[in-house]
Amino acid sequence: MNVEQLFLFLENNLILLYLLIFTVILGFEVISKVPSVLHTPLMSGANAISGVVIIGAILLIRNAAPTDYFSLSLGALGVVLGMINVVGGFAVTNRMLKMFSKKKK
Repeated sequence: MNVEQLFLFLENNLILLYLLIFTVILGFEVISKVPSVLHTPLMSGANAISGVVIIGAILLIRNAAPTDYFSLSLGALGVVLGMINVVGGFAVTNRMLKMFSKKKK
């Protein structure tokens, strides 16, 4: 990809680039304002979002041509990273919930 193609891509997708920057800033601001008590429900919400990413990656793999190795690789990477995030999120959420449970005597 040369520089002209990059500038053309940015010109055609400038609104999406602005939206990405805005959502990153907004997400950081929202997450930083959440009290520590509410981090467990926040992790559960993040797990749900990761589940949506996994579904999108599976759909990408399903709709990709068998010879389109880039899309297949990107979809497989999305599935793997999404699953790592979901499993890790559930593990962390479980540990947080155990901190709030009463211990048996």
